[in-house]
Amino acid sequence: MAMTETKIAGSGSTAGLSWARVCKDCGQQHEGQESHLYEYQDDVDDELVCHICLQPLLRPMDTPCGHTYCFHCLSNFLKEQDFCPVDRQRLQLHQCRPSSLLVRNLLDKLSVMCPYHAECQQQMQRCELQPHLHNRCPAFRRLREEAEKRKRPSWNELKGRKCDGELSGDAKHSAVLSRNSTRDQPEPGLINPAYEESEDVDNTPLRSSLVAESNVVELFREEPEEELGLRIVGGKDTPLGNIVIQEIVRDSPAARDGRLAPGDHILEVNDISLASVPHARAIAALRQPSLLRLTVMQEKGFKSRDPRCDHHPPLSTASQPSHSPHGNATSNLNPGTVLQVTLMKSQRTEPLGIKLIRKSDESGVFILDLLSGGLAARDGKLRNNDKVLAINGHDLRHGTPESAAQIIQASEVRVNFVVMRPAETTEEGGSSRAARRVPEPQYFRRRSTYMKDPPGGFSSQEKTVSLKKEPRLSLGITIAGGRDCRSRLPVYITSVQPVGCLHRDGTIKRGDILLSINSVDLTQLTYNEAVSALKAQTAQSQVALRVIQTISEDSDEDPEATNKDEMDNLEDPREDGLNWTPLWTCWLGLPSHMHWCRDIVLHKTNNESWGFSIVGGYEESHGQQPFFIKTIVPGTPAHFDGRLKCGDEIVAVNGATTVGMNNSSLIPMLKLQKNKVTLTVVSWPGSSV
Repeated sequence: MAMTETKIAGSGSTAGLSWARVCKDCGQQHEGQESHLYEYQDDVDDELVCHICLQPLLRPMDTPCGHTYCFHCLSNFLKEQDFCPVDRQRLQLHQCRPSSLLVRNLLDKLSVMCPYHAECQQQMQRCELQPHLHNRCPAFRRLREEAEKRKRPSWNELKGRKCDGELSGDAKHSAVLSRNSTRDQPEPGLINPAYEESEDVDNTPLRSSLVAESNVVELFREEPEEELGLRIVGGKDTPLGNIVIQEIVRDSPAARDGRLAPGDHILEVNDISLASVPHARAIAALRQPSLLRLTVMQEKGFKSRDPRCDHHPPLSTASQPSHSPHGNATSNLNPGTVLQVTLMKSQRTEPLGIKLIRKSDESGVFILDLLSGGLAARDGKLRNNDKVLAINGHDLRHGTPESAAQIIQASEVRVNFVVMRPAETTEEGGSSRAARRVPEPQYFRRRSTYMKDPPGGFSSQEKTVSLKKEPRLSLGITIAGGRDCRSRLPVYITSVQPVGCLHRDGTIKRGDILLSINSVDLTQLTYNEAVSALKAQTAQSQVALRVIQTISEDSDEDPEATNKDEMDNLEDPREDGLNWTPLWTCWLGLPSHMHWCRDIVLHKTNNESWGFSIVGGYEESHGQQPFFIKTIVPGTPAHFDGRLKCGDEIVAVNGATTVGMNNSSLIPMLKLQKNKVTLTVVSWPGSSV
């Protein structure tokens, strides 16, 4: 056993600390690329100490020669050298593997002290420090609240003016981390219906520019082929420009980490700027093995213009519907009503009496039951099946019951809930029941009637293959998609097997979308219907197969991806074709008659904003571009509704097509909708990383 030297970055108090420089994981001040600092309370076994930094191991990595180092220590060392620091055997980082679960558990259980021990004398296991800081430490919470009260730059100041469509790396950091003295004009082509000037004079505080922060998030792949659970849209070759997170996959590493959210803009990957790279190149960067260090811009919602609102006003203990046009909690809205409920505990340790669950078909946290006699049941305002959107300001739209329970346990006497409740309808006999969303019209009847051109740089071409074959000979393709899948995709080819007759022909490629076989239309079929149709027609001796291939001009001109095979490598680093999915950009070139449209109805009160910004319309450099959702603002109707996603294409507003519209015609249309708007959108799944 050896007494490990304690790393101390401060004196144990928050005096003189800068929130921007404080690490959000360990609570100490250190440079972003340096290892976390902990104050260990006990002797640490020599076997758990890194031979480079001589401190207890952080994210331990085993070398083939049998030595163990911190990941950061070893990766920094191997940037300059090519051998093991102990025995000097030849070594490269990709040869190393994470240490066993046993070793990592032993390290996680090391006893550490809260870095703010002048105000918080808590000791805990090392793995518990980060949750302690964010949920229980009073000094860390005060430091965060003080930083939030300071005036942050507005959305337009953060973005600044764009010369070539994106900020340079230096300009981007200065725009995000500092505030300009003058207010810039919105960038060309970017509309922000999320910000809406209200002409109504009432007692509601007015909301002004969006608040956003630049943060660094590190994610680590345990295995090189492991997916982080992010779906990505955008890129230099698309109207969105930026690289944006469309979705976080449930139970994935990114979801368990909890720091990233849909709508975050990824600015850098491992210090490489994504400001001016096409979509495929950005996805390749995000699919790098092991460590990913992401610099992201995260929106935090609106900042109030009223200085009195710098201090959060206490929520009323009465339920207040915030999205009902008539202010009635039981109005028949679709998808439901957002309510604010405050529970007051008689003492800090009093349980609320709420059972929370997650659902298999929808992300987020839901109330399963209110325990009889408990605080929530006595209060009577929360109900079974309410979806918990936030607790004490913590966004739980993509959270877990465990994280919600931690927030409740760490709260003082006041617990503020924001929940979404399904609208109620009255049945015969006067009883009421929660109304489900009106089902979407059947998938095969949703063929788009809005005819339009694809975004600039994207197109498609049809291919037809006619061949004679033995009746028993297989075509040799695997397929996925179908109009019954979650994204209502057309059926597409995931692999062309070398044993089939189509492989020898060479015309059909992975990613091609099936149109027909022997004049049998395949474009509106479910997956099982498509499989049955293919099997039936393949049994014939003559087969005529029609497919459509989408084309991106930018990928053709990319010097690092000059042919289709190299693009395939970008799209799927794994050899398993069964799990292969196309990039998001592969769908943009599809003709509009193959799109599946859905109507999304949003509700709001007069003084609210819809909560999304869009990019597109007529631009001199690109001509007419479709309108895409670029950002969704936390705490707004679009955010709480949960169906709109970044990268969705708006093809109609209240049934009126957006084709041919420019910014000046679409902005008034959106602002004129005071309480309700129907958006017809096309949504393609983002690229998986």
